[in-house]
Amino acid sequence: MKYLISILAFIAASTAFGQTAFGEKTTADGAIPVSSLASKMKGVESLAVKVTGTVTGVCQKKGCWMQLDIGEGKTMRVRFKDYAFFVPKNISGKTVVLDGYAYNSTTSVAQLRHYAQDAGKSRAEIEKITEPEVNVVYEARSVIVM
Repeated sequence: MKYLISILAFIAASTAFGQTAFGEKTTADGAIPVSSLASKMKGVESLAVKVTGTVTGVCQKKGCWMQLDIGEGKTMRVRFKDYAFFVPKNISGKTVVLDGYAYNSTTSVAQLRHYAQDAGKSRAEIEKITEPEVNVVYEARSVIVM
């Protein structure tokens, strides 16, 4: 019971200040705009970095991944370290701060179709996915929703 009360007190305090945190403890200090991440990734395979950006999509099954707008009509997929936490499914449009690692990755057609299904896409939209994607992805160990 004490554990439940502690969790509820944390949530109430977090939302009172307009922020909610998930995962490991962190702050927004030193976060860079996610739109500048691609230039920082030139010539490196991975990078420990805090980023901030706007959520454009969230897994609608359980909040186990999200996408951030990185500019020029592109998004970056964000997963959570060790599948240790999820984010609310209704945070599209919200600003977040992520603390973790960015890395270059190839996402298979099967995985892309899985993500599309989780996002609630139609069968026709899912079947249009025929090529793997090579892009920067992010593994967050903490998320602050502003």
